[in-house]
Amino acid sequence: MPKPTGPSSIPSQQLILSLKKLAVKEESPLWKRVADELSNSSRKRREVNLDRLQKYTQANETVVVPGKVLGQGHFDKKITVAAFKFSEPAKNVINKTGRAITLTELMQKNPTGKGVKILG
Repeated sequence: MPKPTGPSSIPSQQLILSLKKLAVKEESPLWKRVADELSNSSRKRREVNLDRLQKYTQANETVVVPGKVLGQGHFDKKITVAAFKFSEPAKNVINKTGRAITLTELMQKNPTGKGVKILG
């Protein structure tokens, strides 16, 4: 029998469950997709460098990264980035011009998920 994949920590499982509940309640495909992405094993989760955020976003956008944001590259846009995890350098650089928030904060701020872009 194969080993189960996906998150084994209780906080991760609770986050995925709350994302799925919000997706059903608000009829939002964004939150369902983010929950599905986070349900993968950690090896398959997305990792996004600051260069990619710089290249594929516009000013004043809200972006979700269903994985980890890493600190390599140049970044100077005023955007809101919500992610599962941030490296410390990435969080510091993003907070200089924009906002780095958790997925839970974004779920509370924008429960419908309108105007939010998935990147990774």
